[in-house]
Amino acid sequence: MRSSGKPAEIRIAVDTGGTFTDCVWVENGRVRMLKVFSTPADPSRAIIEGITRILDAARPRAAHTLTLLHGTTVGTNTLLQRKGARVAFVTTKGFEDTIEIGRQARPKLYDFFFDRIEPLVPSDLRFGVAERTAPAGDVLQAPNDLDQLTARIKQQHPDAVAVSLLFSFANPENELRIAEALKQLDVPLSFSHQLLPEFREYERASTVVVNAYLQPVMERYLHRLAEETKELDAARPRAASDAASAPLDAARPRAARVFVMQSSGGITSLDIAAREPVRTVLSGPAGGVVGASAMARLSGFHHIIGFDMGGTSTDVALVSGEARATNEAEVAGLPVRIPMLDIHTVGAGGGSLARFDAAGSLRVGPESAGADPGPICYGRGEQPTVTDANLLLGRLRPEAFLGGEFTLDLERTRRLVTEWLKRNRSTLSVEQFAAGVIRVVNATMEKAIRVVSIERGYDPRDFALVAFGGAGGLHACELAASLSIPTVIVPALPGALSAYGILVSDVVKDYSRTVLCRADTPVRPSAALTKKLDAEFRALTQSAEREFKNEGWTGKPTFSRTADLRYRGQGFELNVEYSPNMLADFHAEHRRRYGYSSPHREVEIVTVRLHAKLPQAKVNLNSAAAHSATKPQTANVFFDTKFQRAQILARESLPLNQAFRGPAIVTEYSATTVAPAGSFFSVDPSANLIIKVKNRS
Repeated sequence: MRSSGKPAEIRIAVDTGGTFTDCVWVENGRVRMLKVFSTPADPSRAIIEGITRILDAARPRAAHTLTLLHGTTVGTNTLLQRKGARVAFVTTKGFEDTIEIGRQARPKLYDFFFDRIEPLVPSDLRFGVAERTAPAGDVLQAPNDLDQLTARIKQQHPDAVAVSLLFSFANPENELRIAEALKQLDVPLSFSHQLLPEFREYERASTVVVNAYLQPVMERYLHRLAEETKELDAARPRAASDAASAPLDAARPRAARVFVMQSSGGITSLDIAAREPVRTVLSGPAGGVVGASAMARLSGFHHIIGFDMGGTSTDVALVSGEARATNEAEVAGLPVRIPMLDIHTVGAGGGSLARFDAAGSLRVGPESAGADPGPICYGRGEQPTVTDANLLLGRLRPEAFLGGEFTLDLERTRRLVTEWLKRNRSTLSVEQFAAGVIRVVNATMEKAIRVVSIERGYDPRDFALVAFGGAGGLHACELAASLSIPTVIVPALPGALSAYGILVSDVVKDYSRTVLCRADTPVRPSAALTKKLDAEFRALTQSAEREFKNEGWTGKPTFSRTADLRYRGQGFELNVEYSPNMLADFHAEHRRRYGYSSPHREVEIVTVRLHAKLPQAKVNLNSAAAHSATKPQTANVFFDTKFQRAQILARESLPLNQAFRGPAIVTEYSATTVAPAGSFFSVDPSANLIIKVKNRS
C-alpha cells in the first residue's frame, strides 16, 4: 500500500527451506508457485534462480517494480551453526557474566552429560562500565572514561557491539551516552533501550547479544540480495512496443524492493530487518502459521493446529481464533524476548535420516540429508530418510513428484536401503524398516503437537489439523487419528503455504515498555492507573505511526494493546488484552492455564505491548486449482501393517464438494496427501482439501 501512481508491480514471496526454496506470485489473477532446490551454502542463489525463471516466463513490461517478500532462514542457521559475528558486550560493571550465568536452569534435568549452552560472547569481549540507573529511572551515576572503553573495545576488533545496561528500560540516558562514544568504532551497534525496553537483565541482554551476533551477517546477506534482485530487474528484456509507448522515466529500470518476514507474523522493511535481525529468526515458519490460519478461516475453521512438515524439520503451532505471539521464546537454547508466533519445532522432516542406535533401536532425525545430498530417491543421497520410506511404502508416487518435473528413483532407493540394512545387520525387510521409520517420526511429531496443545491447557479434539509443507499431507491423518483430531485440512498449494502466508502478510510492528505498577483495586484499574497506562500506549502508538510514515507506507494501521500481568510475588506473567476488564480477564486466563486463580490477590501490571498492523491486499487461493478430468488409477499402498489397494487421484481432477473415501493417495505439484481407510475427503469452494478422519479410539 504505497503511494498512488506507482508502476506495475511483480510481487514475489519466497520462503527458503532446508530442501526447497518456494516462490509464490500472482499472475492473471491466479496464484502461481515454483519450487527450486535450495542452495544452503548461499541461499540467495536459489532465490535468484527462482525469480529469474518467473521473470523470464512473464510478459515484459515497460515499467514495473519487482517486490520481493522474503522468509529467510539465514538468521536461524547462523545461530544454530554458531557462525555469527565477533561481538563485544557492554553492560553495567559487575554484570559482565550475566549472559553466562543465565537462570541456571537445566533443560535436561536428569542428563548428567548435558553440556550447557556456551554464551555467544567470550569473557574477554565483555566490558563493564561504572554507571548506575535506579529502578525508577533516576541516573545515580553517569558513565565515565568512555574514551578508554572505546579504545579497549577497538583493540579486540569486534564485528558488532551489544549494549545492555541495568534499568536502561526506565531511562536510556546512560546507554545514549555510550552510543555517542562508540560511533567511532564504525561497526553495527545494538542497544537494549531501542530493541527491548523491558526488565529482566539476562533475557534483555541475551536478546541484544543475539541481535548483534546476527547483524553483520544479515546486513551483508539482505543488501546483497537487494542488489542482485535490482540488477536482475534492470536486465530484464522489455517489449519494444511497450517501451516505445511508455514515458521516458517509466522505461528506466526500477529499483527492486525487498521486505522480510518477521517472527511475529508480519513483514517489515529491509532496513529494519538488517538493523534488528533478531526479529527474523523464525521468519519462514511464521509465514506458514499466517497462511494456515488464513486458509482455514475461508473454510470456517478458526481453531487450528498448524502442522508444517518440510524437508528438515516440522513446525507446529496452535491458533485459537487468531495467531498470537509469545515473548518467551528460545532459539538455539538462547532466550529471545522479541515477539514471535508460538511455534514449536522438532527435527523431523522428509529429509530426516534413519539410523540404528547402539542398542539396536531405530531412530529418525534430527540429522537431515537436506538439499545436498538429499534423500536416496533424489539421486545423490546414500542414507535412508523419511522421504525414502514413504516412497518404498507406495505413499509417494515416483512419476507424480513436482508435477512430473522430477522423477523419484524407486529402484535405486530399494537397492541402497537393502544394502544399508545388511551393513547394519538388520533382519527387517525393506517394507518393515520403512514402516518403522514412519512410526518413529510420527511419534516425534505427535509429541510436538501435544506440547502446543495438551501441555498448554488445550484439547486437540477441539481443533482442526492444518497440514502443509511438502510432507505434511503424508503424515497428517495418522497423527490426527492418534490425537482424536476429527478434521484434517490440506490447503491449496500446501508445499508452498509458508510462501503464500508471506505473500498475504500485513506490515507489522511491535513495541513494548516495562512499567512495573500495581493494580490499586482487585476488580478494575482505577482512573489514575488507566490514565498512566493510556499515556504509555499513546507514546508507543506515536512511535508506530512515525515509523510507518518514515517508511512511506500509506493507509490506516490498526493497533492491538495488551499487557503482561501477574500476581504480586510471582516470577512470570500472562498477557491479556488491555481493557477495563483486564484484571478479570487475567484471573480467568490464570485459571485456564494453571487450574486456579486468586481474584482478591494483588495484581501487578508489568509490561505494556502494542502490536501495530497495516493491512495489505489479500490474495485468495480459490482460483489456484485449475480442474481437469483425469482417469483415476490404483496402486498398492502400505497402511498400518499391510499393503492395500488405494486410489491414486490428482488433486486438480477432484470436483468441488464431491466426497471420496479412503484409502487414497492425492497427488499435486507441491505435495502428496495420504487418506487412510475409513476417512472421507472432498475439496471445498475455498480450494481446501477437507478430510474427516476415523479416530483410533
